[in-house]
Amino acid sequence: MKLAIIKETTAGESRVAATPNTVKKMVAAGLSVIVEKGAGVSASILDDHYSDAGATLAKDAAAALKNADIVMKVQRPLRGKGDGGADELAMMKKGAILISALNPAGDADGVKAYAKQGVTAVAMELMPRITRAQSMDILSSQANLAGYKAVLDAAHDYGRAFPMMMTAAGTVAPARVFVMGAGVAGLQAIATAKRLGAIVSATDVRMAAKEQVESLGGKFVMVEDDETAAAETAGGYAKEMSDAYKAKQAALIAETIPKQDIIITTALIPGRPAPRLVTAEMVKSMKPGSVIMDMAAPQGGNVEGCVPGETVDVGGVKILGPLNLPSRLAADTSELYAKNLLTFLQLILSEEGTINWDWEDDIIKATVLTHDGKIVHEGYQ
Repeated sequence: MKLAIIKETTAGESRVAATPNTVKKMVAAGLSVIVEKGAGVSASILDDHYSDAGATLAKDAAAALKNADIVMKVQRPLRGKGDGGADELAMMKKGAILISALNPAGDADGVKAYAKQGVTAVAMELMPRITRAQSMDILSSQANLAGYKAVLDAAHDYGRAFPMMMTAAGTVAPARVFVMGAGVAGLQAIATAKRLGAIVSATDVRMAAKEQVESLGGKFVMVEDDETAAAETAGGYAKEMSDAYKAKQAALIAETIPKQDIIITTALIPGRPAPRLVTAEMVKSMKPGSVIMDMAAPQGGNVEGCVPGETVDVGGVKILGPLNLPSRLAADTSELYAKNLLTFLQLILSEEGTINWDWEDDIIKATVLTHDGKIVHEGYQ
């Protein structure tokens, strides 16, 4: 079987869906791996690295995708004029398997297009939060490094030092960092800010996060009541809370924010716009020189006044709205992402080198959107 890796052409995307390490394993499994020239350059992987690992180089995406049985990508395939680029989906043959992040909740037309094209589309961001799927969880692997990068970027824009420094000329006070949302990205942000010497506090609607935050040396800030006991879904994600709870939590946050120098917001609800956590009034309450890093900017942002893809100055407070933090650490995030995809491929690839779909497997049921020209995922029919 032929497996294709093409260069990502979505604006701002530097990652690649395979690395020399994963290519070696795919070749060893009997696959013929075709990589478009230049696919890994932005992630510090040269063409020679792929060819040395056993891949064949293709001159362009069309050549790589021609007759490919399996296609691995980072971003969903472009669909022509509307995407401002080539129609990558049209280049895929009927029956091909597409393994990628596909954002089905935000791209219903795409789900229909995959079925029409006859491809089996696997949306890796729908991976269930179960133990045996952890090594395939692209959201966790990418969020971990994104949380780290968020703190570094916020520190870059913050005009002061992070740790306390005692010098003959005086004492520099430590920065105060407040992390909103203690999922994978938030916990890494807490750990990174602590390593840099900041005083860190954090909040989350899930009581389970309290122990995790405190284990990293952070102070937990949260309204604790009966509703918080059921604030987490079976899949490990935060539920949307009632308006009454939101009001109580907002009051507590409003008291906490003016004392902070840096805020990192990470709250996302799958398939929904990012919840509003920081109001314009809260932004105005912060000291000039403070920084807010809104990691939820791609889904509209947690902060009122955030402009996705831009840095906004509000009365001396900077609101950062990055669109693709994982891409800013492309070498490492590509390595982890490629391993996630490889592990999924190994799940469906038999020892004989054929594809084996176990439609009773929770992982398959959760991630496969389309198959044999039909939308098979119950959540998107």
